[in-house]
Amino acid sequence: MAYETKKLIEKAYLVGVIFSNKEDVDMSLIELKSLCETAGLMVVGQTYQLVRQVTPATLIGTGKVEEIKQEIEKNGANVVVVDYELSGSQARNLSDIFNVKVIDRITLILDIFAQRATSNEGKLQVELAQLKYNIPRLAGISGTSGKFGGAGIGMRGPGETKLEINRRIAQNNILKLEKELEKIKQNRDVQRKSRKENSICKVAIVGYTNAGKSTLLNLITKASIYADDKLFATLDTTSRTVWLCEGKKIILTDTVGFISKLPHDLVDAFSSTLDEAKDADIILHVIDVSNPHYLSQVEVVNKVLHDLNIKCPIIKVYNKCDKVLSKDNDDGVYISAKNKIGIEELKQEIIKHIN
Repeated sequence: MAYETKKLIEKAYLVGVIFSNKEDVDMSLIELKSLCETAGLMVVGQTYQLVRQVTPATLIGTGKVEEIKQEIEKNGANVVVVDYELSGSQARNLSDIFNVKVIDRITLILDIFAQRATSNEGKLQVELAQLKYNIPRLAGISGTSGKFGGAGIGMRGPGETKLEINRRIAQNNILKLEKELEKIKQNRDVQRKSRKENSICKVAIVGYTNAGKSTLLNLITKASIYADDKLFATLDTTSRTVWLCEGKKIILTDTVGFISKLPHDLVDAFSSTLDEAKDADIILHVIDVSNPHYLSQVEVVNKVLHDLNIKCPIIKVYNKCDKVLSKDNDDGVYISAKNKIGIEELKQEIIKHIN
C-alpha cells in the first residue's frame, strides 16, 4: 500500500532592517515576501527595526529580539528571514534565541538560484556564489573550531582545526569552479568573435528581475524559454537569431535579472551572463512600469550597467503598459510583451539604432 508523503511547508517570519527614516522599508519587505514565495515559503508575519546602533551579537536590539520571539511562537513560524546580510555568528545567535532556523536575504536568493539553475554553467555559478558567501561565515555556521583528536600517536601538537580544514576545502573548490567557468567563458568568447566577424548586431535584454525580459525574448524570437510571474524565473543566458525585417538580422540575448542589495560576490559569480551585456551593440532595458517602485528598480539596473562600464546605446522598454493609466516617460518605448502591444514600435526603434 502506497502512502503519500505530505510536503512540509516552511512558515517564514520576515524582519526588515533600516538604518534611517528615509529608507523605504515597505518596498523592501514586499520584495522580500516575493522572494520567500518564489522559494516556496509561506509568510505568516513581518516586522521591521530602525537600527541606530548595531548590536554586534544579534544586529538588532534585545527588546526587538524578544518581541520577534513572541511573534514567532504566536504565528507558528519555523524560519526567520532577515532583510539584511548577517554574519555567521549573528545568524547562529538569533537561531539559538528564537529556536528556529534564521537566514538572511542573500541566503534566500542563493537558495532560489539553486532551484532555478538548469544549465551546467548556471549550476557552477550558483555553487561558486554559495562558497564565496559562506567562507567568511564558516566559524559562525559551524559553531566550533575544535581540533580533531586529543591524544595518542600522530595526534600530539597543534594539529589542524576543523575550521581551517573546511576553509581550505572551500577555497580549493572555489579555484576548481573558477577554472571550469573560465573554460566556458573562453568558449563563449570564441562564439562572440565568430558573431563579430559576421557583423551581426548583438542586442542584450537587461532589467530588474520579473520585469518581463524572457516574455519579450519569446515574443520577438518565437522561442519557448521558461517565463513566469516570479522573481528569477530564469537564470541561464539565452541567445536567439531573429530577423526584424528584410536585411536586418540581430542576435537577441536574455540575461539574469538584477535585484537590490545583491553582494559583489554574487554579481561576480554571474559575470559570464553579464558579459553578454558588456559585449552588446544595443541594450534593451526592460522596465516594469506597473510596479509602483519602478524608478528605484531603474536606479539599481543603471548602477550595475555603470559598474560594467556599458558604453553602447540603451533603449528603455517600459513593459506592462496595459496596467498603467498614463505614459509619463517620453524617453523610451511602451510595450506589453504579454499582450503583444508596441512590439512593432520597439523593432523600429532597434532598427533606427542599427542604422
